[in-house]
Amino acid sequence: MRKAAVFLMALLLAVAAAMPKHAEANDVATTMIRRSRFLASTKKLSPPPPPPFLPPLSYYNCKKKKSVCREKGSPGKTCCNGMCVDTKSSFAHCGSCHHVCKYGKTCCSGKCVDLQNDHKNCGACSVRCPKTKCNFGLCDYAG
Repeated sequence: MRKAAVFLMALLLAVAAAMPKHAEANDVATTMIRRSRFLASTKKLSPPPPPPFLPPLSYYNCKKKKSVCREKGSPGKTCCNGMCVDTKSSFAHCGSCHHVCKYGKTCCSGKCVDLQNDHKNCGACSVRCPKTKCNFGLCDYAG
């Protein structure tokens, strides 16, 4: 019984020593970053940089003027039903307007491909399998 009491006291002291100190009012920029429940560190964080200016997507309405699709920051260079779209990677406009890829296919370079079995697009677009088959999205899956 005495050994259990000594063990519990030692455990209590270890936990109390590991607890972080309370932040003061003037230490607002310091935040706690927990790596594990026993190891804590503090790090001063700087504010994030402002995002680059890009017009809202409603700006790229090409019903009246199709040239807005060629401007910097446009979602794509092709105008489909008044919206600028990227026909090289759009699921709903793959290769041309309103060409939807079937279930299990992905749009890569304007073509609907099966990333699980295509040796030119294995697992992701433009990932080629040199001299091996593409199975389950991996080159040379079974040896």
